[in-house]
Amino acid sequence: MQVSVETTSSIERRMTIGVPAEQVESEVQKRLQQTAKTVKINGFRPGKVPFSVVKKRYGAGVRQEVVGEVMRNAYVEALAKEEINPAGYPKFEAKSIEDGKDLEFVAVFEVQPEVELADMSGISVEREKAEIKKTDVNNMIDVLRRQHATPKSVKRKAKKKDILTVDFKGTIDGEEFAGGSAEDSKITLGSGQMIPGFEDGLIGSKPEEELTLDVTFPEDYQNAELAGKAAQFAVTVKANEEQVLPEMNQEFFSKYGIEDADEEKFTSEILKNMERELAQAVSNKVKQQIIDQLVQLNEFEVPGSMLDQEVDRMREDAVRQFGGGSEMKAESLPAELFKDQATKRVKTGLVFSAIVKNNDLNVDADQVNEKIAQIASTYQDPEQVVEYYKGNQEQMSQVESVVLEDQVVELVLSKATIKDVKVSYEDAVKPAAPSPVEKEA
Repeated sequence: MQVSVETTSSIERRMTIGVPAEQVESEVQKRLQQTAKTVKINGFRPGKVPFSVVKKRYGAGVRQEVVGEVMRNAYVEALAKEEINPAGYPKFEAKSIEDGKDLEFVAVFEVQPEVELADMSGISVEREKAEIKKTDVNNMIDVLRRQHATPKSVKRKAKKKDILTVDFKGTIDGEEFAGGSAEDSKITLGSGQMIPGFEDGLIGSKPEEELTLDVTFPEDYQNAELAGKAAQFAVTVKANEEQVLPEMNQEFFSKYGIEDADEEKFTSEILKNMERELAQAVSNKVKQQIIDQLVQLNEFEVPGSMLDQEVDRMREDAVRQFGGGSEMKAESLPAELFKDQATKRVKTGLVFSAIVKNNDLNVDADQVNEKIAQIASTYQDPEQVVEYYKGNQEQMSQVESVVLEDQVVELVLSKATIKDVKVSYEDAVKPAAPSPVEKEA
């Protein structure tokens, strides 16, 4: 087998492969002889069809099948011979496939880019520091109780956290606008589900009351045609419901998997969960800052085949998450919807792999055990969860990948400038807004 490789770009290769004619012809003959033993053709007994007849009828199809297999096998063998690691599937271009002549074809494929890591000492990270106060814990418990609250109709004036049922009609300069009207809309006062000023204007209202609200759409409102414009809403309050919170008893505690508890133990468990949530949120934001800057610092061409594979994965994830029981096909989703984020993911993976390789990082077994213990601590029977992970190789591999990523983050942090910033618990646990890097990736 003859092999020659041409470099056509930083990541694309054209590999010309030649395979001796006898290798192809012998396999074609072998398969035609096997076909002759079983084929049924009118006028001949099974197994007695002349070879010439079989070859005339099936020769072209069998040869095409053999040529395809020979090309795939020769390609894999050539990659090993040339010590090339492809990034995706190749495209084959046949140059010579005539009967009796040597087979010659070209495989066009991409290789993983050589990532020359940029200096990481200029990376700077803001790390949020937050204290969980008693009011934060009380607010969290209030949220949990409201998730199981019972609505009760009331006739009094509306106040924050009440649920109003209203009809409303919006106008701008006296003209109605699309999406500005609704009937029997339920609004939780203080929830922020409506534009600023709308919910505040309903505080103090009563059922059967009609009122007019003067509000202004935010400058960054999602509908650019309405952004920054002043509007009037004619509102009819039809009903008011207050939320009757459940008692702080075992029945309520059990809804969150906390058994044999009193109010003090329940509060303690909620605090532990909030501490875990806070630590994870801060860690995620730090990691995201590092990813953004690593992607920005390291410029290289992303293989299209890797990008296509990541887009396909994201399509599948989108269908699983949002498709529900619909007949939505993953391939029907436009690739452009996922291209930017897919590019960032591929670049991140390649940069992280380069950091792992350049620094001889290996998965830390102690960190893996610690990570599994953290996951298990959120379940009712932690020991059972630990045993499940340790007995499931696929799950273990996923945890090991996460731990290795954490080790990369730790390494980058050791070289970066870190500025601690004090924030409230509420702000700390909020997801970070998409960065400019993410928008432009």
